[in-house]
Amino acid sequence: MKLYLKLILLVTFLSIVGTVVYYNSGPRKIHVYCSETNDLYGLIQTLKDVKTIRHNSIEDLILKVKKGDPVIILADEYPAVRTVLPDNFFDVMKQKENRFYLEYPQWLPNIKMKTETVKSKYKRAIVNSSFFGSLPDSLAILAVNGLTYIPIETSGAHIVSGRVAGLDHAVYGLPKDTSPLLFEMPEYSGLVATTSFSNFIKGRYAPKQEWQGVWSGVLEHLLPDSDIGALEWTPVVQTTFTMQEQLPQNYQKKSIEKGISWFRNARMLIPDGYEDIIKNAYDEKIYTGFLPWSENIPIGDGSNGTFECIYSRIDEKGNQPIGIVQRGDCTGETAMAFASAGKALGLKDNYKIANNLIDFYLNKSVATKNEYGDPDNAAYGLAGWGITSDIWLIANYGDDNARLMLGAVITTAITENRDWDYKIMRMLLAQLRTTGKKGFRGDRIDLPQFNQHDWKYFYDRDFVSYSPHMEAYLWACMLWAYDKTGDPIFLERTEKAIKATMNEYTDGWRWMNGLAQEKARILLPLSWLVRINNTKENRDMLYKAVDGLLELQDASGAIREELGKPGKGMFPPTRRNEDYGTNEASLIAKNGDKVSDLLYTTNFAFLGLHEAYYVTKDDRIKKAVDKLAEFLCRIQVKSERHPELHGAWMRAFDYGRFEHWGSNSDHGWGAWAIESGWTQGWITTVLALREMDTSVWDLTKQSKVNEHYDALKKEMLPGI
Repeated sequence: MKLYLKLILLVTFLSIVGTVVYYNSGPRKIHVYCSETNDLYGLIQTLKDVKTIRHNSIEDLILKVKKGDPVIILADEYPAVRTVLPDNFFDVMKQKENRFYLEYPQWLPNIKMKTETVKSKYKRAIVNSSFFGSLPDSLAILAVNGLTYIPIETSGAHIVSGRVAGLDHAVYGLPKDTSPLLFEMPEYSGLVATTSFSNFIKGRYAPKQEWQGVWSGVLEHLLPDSDIGALEWTPVVQTTFTMQEQLPQNYQKKSIEKGISWFRNARMLIPDGYEDIIKNAYDEKIYTGFLPWSENIPIGDGSNGTFECIYSRIDEKGNQPIGIVQRGDCTGETAMAFASAGKALGLKDNYKIANNLIDFYLNKSVATKNEYGDPDNAAYGLAGWGITSDIWLIANYGDDNARLMLGAVITTAITENRDWDYKIMRMLLAQLRTTGKKGFRGDRIDLPQFNQHDWKYFYDRDFVSYSPHMEAYLWACMLWAYDKTGDPIFLERTEKAIKATMNEYTDGWRWMNGLAQEKARILLPLSWLVRINNTKENRDMLYKAVDGLLELQDASGAIREELGKPGKGMFPPTRRNEDYGTNEASLIAKNGDKVSDLLYTTNFAFLGLHEAYYVTKDDRIKKAVDKLAEFLCRIQVKSERHPELHGAWMRAFDYGRFEHWGSNSDHGWGAWAIESGWTQGWITTVLALREMDTSVWDLTKQSKVNEHYDALKKEMLPGI
């Protein structure tokens, strides 16, 4: 009998418990203070079994929130306005046992907070605990673009800000100087952010997977008994195609269309009347000429030249400014992109822009005047590196002049405008006579040096510089000039320099941001050397270089960035946390990092492999070029919200994540920079050459620059 009564009582108890569970098994409620357009608010509305209740005031939220319901207070007016909290906010949260996430508050109980916020230029977010599990892991690095935070004094933060070296993780540990960005207030069961993390979509915070982990961790803290599941959102800046997506038949032509449209959308073509705007935006510091992008900026026609780039600096709204420097290389490369895209797409209106650009830099601008136009000066015939200020005008890089010339000869071949043949030939001779006897010119020669010495001084120098980045494209120009003039003076020194450099492959090479770019650069002159002299020795050198580069090609088509021999790098990865952002630098931290560099390596690998295929007709090389072309068309930027980025190729791409990501340490041209010439110009041009089924060598074969050669040689190389 006693057992029977116990069973009845047990059944009754379970029935009551079941009823309670049943009536409380509805969706969990989460109360949010924010605008309807807040990124996090949009995300949490997608959560299963969670009902989101949005409030227009914190006072209303405090009044209506039930005991135990989680609370989220977001900073919609970040970074201008900090979140103002009612005096009783924390008391209510404690009384009602509400877990909360709060960001960018004006005040906190018992915690010292500074009145002034800090806007950081180079600091990144670093995970500082195991709060999020393994994603993101402790010491993982996160980008919080446009980071503004409130300095406070507290310990045990889960995320801190600091100047930190590394690609994905703080390779040298936490920096000495850090500030809390996310920490717990255990006495209130609260999480507090001293910045705005909820701006993660508009602000383009990265990498995406790590931010998915951050929000999973925060929401699991607020809803410990709920199954959060996978969080998903569409970035406002993404790739055109995924890695697995089937490419349409005309994908390459569409990529060219978007690539050339980018120049207009990004307002790279300088409009009339912008001389004073450019002057005022430039403050005589070489990397700080910025102009906020705006759709209200008129679109130029090339008559005033082109801006250099979209800079890598991203603000809290996801915007990137225009880099206003006017450079010769970027001008020539932009011109060739318009000409080649015009030819491939049947848009002859592009020819006018291309011609205007070359005419502007070589004839109208100061780049070829004064010392550069003085027959008695050693700089005669060269073109200044840039014209935005004297800092740029006095400098002369052989490599940058080479790409200005290449851009000009490609434009000439397509548009059939021969107005610049004379100056192109003069530039070729000017480069030749300032190149040393062993075929090396060195990194740069500035006007003070030209003013101090005559041209013969440079012509007779005896030195070597095993730096394909600085020398290779000038060698290509010398080989091209030999083909047009037949004068061995262009070939002899160049061939010696190429062979000497290949004898040092690659441990003897000096590398810039990475060794991969040196491997990419050497392909163009080697391909053209085989064009001129198809010997076994020259073919072997070309295949050695091709094989060395293709060792870095991933199955996706990407070219992996690579570091060279220690001590040989000019701009290696940052070696100390405090050095992050103080110099040019690599996108990677170590070899094996799955990052491609589209400013220094991939773009020139594309050109080099393209020319190598057309001279060898080797199917293996063709397959490599095809894979690379597909990769580039996949990763081209797609963005409705940012027309200034749509159709572009950013410098850094992480092909492991399949996301635009890399170390942003480079203080001039960081991970999200878009270079008008080096990157956009060459990728668009090579894609167009593929559509035309031709190479640069074949396209420019009929150049008439040699018609000016005899007279110019007498003038510029007397007695040689």
